[in-house]
Amino acid sequence: MRTSAPPSPAPGAPQAGSGNRTTRRLLWCGVVAGPLFVVAFLAQGAVRDHYDWLRHPVSSLALEEWGWIQTANFIVAGVLSLALAVGMRRVLKASPQRRGSLWGPILVGAWGVMLICAGVFTTDPVSGYPLGTPDLLAEYTSVHAALHDLLTLPGFVALPVASVVFAVRFARLRELGQAVWSGLAAAGFVVAQVLATTAFAQNAALVAYGGLFQRLAVTIGWAWLTLLALRLLLAERRSGVRVP
Repeated sequence: MRTSAPPSPAPGAPQAGSGNRTTRRLLWCGVVAGPLFVVAFLAQGAVRDHYDWLRHPVSSLALEEWGWIQTANFIVAGVLSLALAVGMRRVLKASPQRRGSLWGPILVGAWGVMLICAGVFTTDPVSGYPLGTPDLLAEYTSVHAALHDLLTLPGFVALPVASVVFAVRFARLRELGQAVWSGLAAAGFVVAQVLATTAFAQNAALVAYGGLFQRLAVTIGWAWLTLLALRLLLAERRSGVRVP
């Protein structure tokens, strides 16, 4: 008896497993975003004339002749973070434990939007960089600079809140190590960022280390986000469909 061959997929129809491959690519964006961003600003800070990475903020690297490199760094990291948010949503909404599956990706997406805004809208000079500028301007020099501060603030709130959301998720799953790490990351980010903001406001005791505090905050935030993306990626690969 002759058996009929299985029907061929319609032209343009998605192949089996294509959804999983797309999700993994989106998660990989989150794995590479943080290391790429951190390496880029560390390298720039090490070679830029008159720039003191202990004192000056990362955003100041977008000023002067080679500022386009940091502008691109912001935008690329933002786009990769948005891709990660989409991948997270795809994975978490298929999980038996749905807690955090909505607000987690939304908050990570807000972090991505903030990075893009930081690239599009250039900051004002602060703490004496570029050379010859005052330590603190009395008012914004442009709408761009005002929008830089206004639009980046939500992102600096969104990332530690996302860490708390996932800390609660991990606690509900009884993954105490992940829960503690997420909670500590949120606390470390907030403390370091508050110190950085105070330093950039020219607090005499902290101003010389404003750049260091901000780098600590940003590195803690990216470390948490990178490890979360990697964990979701590895779990998705093992399960093929669902993440616990």
